[in-house]
Amino acid sequence: MRDALEATPHGATPYDALLLLSFGGPEGPDDVVPFLENVTRGRGIPKERLKEVGQHYFLFGGVSPINDQNRALLDALRKDFAEHGLDLPVYWGNRNWAPYLTDTLREMVADGRRRILVLATSAYASYSGCRQYRENLADSLAALEAEGLELPRIDKIRHYFNHPGFLEPMIDGVLESLADLPEDVRDGAHIAFCTHSIPNASADTSGPVEDHGDGGAYVEEHLDVSKLVVEAVRERTGVEHPWQLVYQSRSGAPHIPWLEPDICDHLEELHGAGAPAVVMAPIGFVSDHMEVLYDLDTEARAKGEELGLPVRRSATVGADPRFAAAIRDLVLERAATERGESVAPCALGALGASHNLCPVGCCPARAPQPAAAGVDSPYA
Repeated sequence: MRDALEATPHGATPYDALLLLSFGGPEGPDDVVPFLENVTRGRGIPKERLKEVGQHYFLFGGVSPINDQNRALLDALRKDFAEHGLDLPVYWGNRNWAPYLTDTLREMVADGRRRILVLATSAYASYSGCRQYRENLADSLAALEAEGLELPRIDKIRHYFNHPGFLEPMIDGVLESLADLPEDVRDGAHIAFCTHSIPNASADTSGPVEDHGDGGAYVEEHLDVSKLVVEAVRERTGVEHPWQLVYQSRSGAPHIPWLEPDICDHLEELHGAGAPAVVMAPIGFVSDHMEVLYDLDTEARAKGEELGLPVRRSATVGADPRFAAAIRDLVLERAATERGESVAPCALGALGASHNLCPVGCCPARAPQPAAAGVDSPYA
């Protein structure tokens, strides 16, 4: 594992800005239904149904934690960049709530930004975690083009699931959760690595199809991270814990197959098999947004209490300084590559560093749509 790259006289050249691109979330009760209308636009879901879905948010005062998490990450990135001599302004835009992506890109153009590198708050390959962000970028660029604005060139930071700066905070989180368990159940605790369930068909076509088996890159990447965390825990504690990759937050029609098992079903199965305790490790999420707070901290914890099964939930990466340093490393790595310099990409595990440019057919859309920052981008 290398230390993060340090800024050189070239800095982040050719890039003149970094854009933090995230999902967005409501910031009060009145925002919940409009936010869900943005998320589900085009699907014809009645407002009454959205109010039912919004109950998860209403339990927390109608506020999603994701926006505050992003503000904290912005602060961490700006602090890290300043401390390491990287003169690169950082902006923030969301797909589904203010600050909206199109508004942020319009601001960046007005500020004279012409070469933008994008950090999406999703570490893995999938349609919803990568290509949909790229489609949103293309939509926003089309809107700016219709306004007659000069379009910036946009690239996207590669998938960072196996960068040590993303992994180390998760490893520490699992170790802390294990240490929080009663001593008599600690060594026998199972680790449930949690991520968002997606339709099987979407998983199977994630990443370049020819390179992956069932579950595509989405499942393969999560399994690789799980193995890395388990091995690190074994090295530091001397205990090899049993583990499994599990899923949460399923939605959509019940007749469509989605990735399984669900975390609550998994807890029941483990309890029936005599497991003494479980640590839930939300490796699929950068921060503690609503799926973590509700599906894990509320529903899964309640299931553990119902079963009499000790359950702990480890921390997400959030705004950990090591993650901010990893983003600096990835920015400098990509910038050097764009300048034609040779730099070894930093990645742990069996899969190596992912591609800088998503190939044609990678994580295909439900219906063909333009997507920026890939080989098939109309805005190269």
